[in-house]
Amino acid sequence: MNKASHGLGRGLDALIKTTAVEKKADGQIEDLPLDHIRANEHQPRTAFDETALQELSNSVRQYGVLQPVLVRRVEKGYELIAGERRFRAAGLAGLKKIPAIVCNYDAAQVTEVALIENLQRQDLNAIEEAKAYAHLLADFGQTQESLSKKVGRSRSHIANFLRLLNLPEKIQQHLVDGTLLMGQAKPLLALSLPALQLTAAEYIIEHQLSARRVEDLVKRLQKNPALLNKKETASEEKPRELFVAEAEDRLKMLFGTRVKIYPGKKKSRIEIEYYTPEDLDRIIETLTVKRQELVAQKKDILRQVSQKFTV
Repeated sequence: MNKASHGLGRGLDALIKTTAVEKKADGQIEDLPLDHIRANEHQPRTAFDETALQELSNSVRQYGVLQPVLVRRVEKGYELIAGERRFRAAGLAGLKKIPAIVCNYDAAQVTEVALIENLQRQDLNAIEEAKAYAHLLADFGQTQESLSKKVGRSRSHIANFLRLLNLPEKIQQHLVDGTLLMGQAKPLLALSLPALQLTAAEYIIEHQLSARRVEDLVKRLQKNPALLNKKETASEEKPRELFVAEAEDRLKMLFGTRVKIYPGKKKSRIEIEYYTPEDLDRIIETLTVKRQELVAQKKDILRQVSQKFTV
């Protein structure tokens, strides 16, 4: 998916246009030897899907590299700026050269362009993105304000990703592997103890909690840090998490409004919110239609049963 149209800073096209681009005298893109190009050691993306890379390699072998990579001149050859997947695929395909545009970028611009390229393609996991922001802030004197303008992300977005680097390494690895999502990991920052964060993370993965349920779990852990250490936790939490919460979600989808279930020992109640008289009419109509459907289903079942026993 191309996110260039969603305001990602100046974007790659703008960055290329505002920086002097060196080309041959005839104005053509250069074909550079692959072994003269080295990878960017500050490339934000560190995880590459081997299957997808092999598929791209097959395409490159058949059609060649259709979009040039970006490089800059260094002391010995060239350093890759953008297009590492194409660069790797070309090597796998056995190509000796690759089309390239040579740009006059400094080290900070190299990292910016590599970050923007991956953000536009949604290729970075949360930790890769966070580390790229941290690198630009720490090593190139960027502020969150200036970085926000360059990459087209809000300051709060950048701050939230940077905070993920405060989580234990094991939780960060879960984010890299995809076993935890950003929405599941972010609430864990509210827990002060790393050990409790790890325990909660394992529980979240095991029970596949949604982000909303994670927030609820974190609130309860703040009140009772020993909650997940109880032997009865699994038997107590599972019905609530898997039955009541799922029932709330189903009713919310049905009525198109907030629904809350309050289970009790002797009696329970369901709250269905509405905001206007028209809202209430719509909810009542939904209940009426559903009741009519259930009655019709029961009649159909009874009719089928009676037919089986008719002599």
